[in-house]
Amino acid sequence: MERCYSADTAFVGGPVATMDSARSFSDAVAVHDGRITGVGSAAVREQVTARTEVIDLRGRLLLPGFHDAHAHPVYGGIERLRCDLSCGNGVADYLDQISDYVQAHPDVEWVLGGGWEMAAFPGGAPDRQTLDAVTAGRPAYLLNRDHHGAWVNTAALHRAGIDRNTPDPPDGRIERDSAGNPSGTLHEGTTRLMEPHLPRLSADDYLAGLLEGQRYLHARGVTFWHDAIIGRYLGYDDTLDIYREADRRGLLTARVRGALWWDRARGLEQISELLQRSERSTGHKFSARTVKIMQDGVCENFTAALLQPYLSDKGSGLSFLDAELLDRAVQQLDAAGLQLHFHTVGDRAVRDVLDALQRASRRNGPTGLRHQLAHLQLVHPSDLPRFEQLGVVANIQPAWAVNDPAMTDLTLPYLGSRGAWQYPYRSLLRTGAVLASGSDWPVSEAEPMQSIHAAVNRQEYGEDEAPFLPEQALTPLEAFAAYTTGTAWANHMEQLTGSISVGKAADLVVLDRNPLELPTAELGQARVDLTMVGGEIVHQRAP
Repeated sequence: MERCYSADTAFVGGPVATMDSARSFSDAVAVHDGRITGVGSAAVREQVTARTEVIDLRGRLLLPGFHDAHAHPVYGGIERLRCDLSCGNGVADYLDQISDYVQAHPDVEWVLGGGWEMAAFPGGAPDRQTLDAVTAGRPAYLLNRDHHGAWVNTAALHRAGIDRNTPDPPDGRIERDSAGNPSGTLHEGTTRLMEPHLPRLSADDYLAGLLEGQRYLHARGVTFWHDAIIGRYLGYDDTLDIYREADRRGLLTARVRGALWWDRARGLEQISELLQRSERSTGHKFSARTVKIMQDGVCENFTAALLQPYLSDKGSGLSFLDAELLDRAVQQLDAAGLQLHFHTVGDRAVRDVLDALQRASRRNGPTGLRHQLAHLQLVHPSDLPRFEQLGVVANIQPAWAVNDPAMTDLTLPYLGSRGAWQYPYRSLLRTGAVLASGSDWPVSEAEPMQSIHAAVNRQEYGEDEAPFLPEQALTPLEAFAAYTTGTAWANHMEQLTGSISVGKAADLVVLDRNPLELPTAELGQARVDLTMVGGEIVHQRAP
């Protein structure tokens, strides 16, 4: 006998994209005590009482809340509260924003923030003198949009003691002028040279950043995210206890999984610490049962690891873990029951990680941990079927699969014919891989509908550039699935969320229209009207 509920909330007047295995549609959803208790108008009608809040969809699309498979909301929130260049448009705009920030914050010792695009500067490397002109003698440390480098001024270099005699670390490069002096850009691991000299944020600062990041993501329909770095990185402190405290105090309204950072300056001795940190991480809405290994860099600064060299004598990129350490780390972490989340941009990084996972599987047997490879910019065609064969999730960032300046100016000229292997979403899906979609915010904009637009059109919304490898495009429903069911499955949450069915958590989003009825070129127009997590409305757009 079915239980009879008095719905707390009822959504009526559909459509409802359930994102179930059949990709079925309905017209109404009932919510009681944080769970979905009815799907379809007949079932929902029976649960509507005088106490029920009835929300008329009026043809707007209701679907599962968006799941961001790879994001950094604490960083994004903090950067929004600092010198935020993420909305800037070119060098002149950046300099105006920095100058305005300096004038508005006369008591701030360091100019901190970021969000600048590498493609705005020749060779992707801004110089210190340009920054000196707008920072009034204060040291400045501004992360670039992809968080793989920083723009620093002369005062910051002096504070850190970085000069022409400072050697490049194994995992990074100091950009230099013709005389060998640091010119103002620090790539990858060279940012660690700055860390001891940067002002430390307080726990309250980090909490404020987390809550601002959460607010920002909820406004974009995100109900779950995977924070891809929980640990010290780029001058930020470990945020594990920040998440735990927010969860304990009931301030964490999203569902969150975290990836504990693998310190590439250390070795296997850190595994016991990672296990201890993971064991104390589990709370009400947060847990960290994953370890993040960054295996290479990015193509734009030639640090992504390639099987064959970049053109124009740019080398073959960096492998942050050598093959032996990677193998041993993967085998031991897999055996310990920790899921692995890899940063893999270049085809050598992808292959090395797949090889290590295959050897771990042979040694440990099947663990069902659903390890993930994130970014997957350049994948050798022979490695595409291995994702399905190894049960590995393809963690994708569709907003990057476009003909923007980072692609046309800083990447394609150095890849040659390999440029056709980039962001192979259709090929991965065709060979049986599970796709989980994320933004990597604040590296890219957090708006899922913008990412879905790029996945389907292989173009940025509002831009008229030629589609980038359109044969690798996804359909709208496939793109929605990667942002809902795919990410839920990747994080072992498919029994709780990711689709709309009776018994699952009421993690829902209402768009301001039904984008599935629009021409695909207009997908990016859709905006979020309402976001709900566990039956509680966490965002509602003002009329």
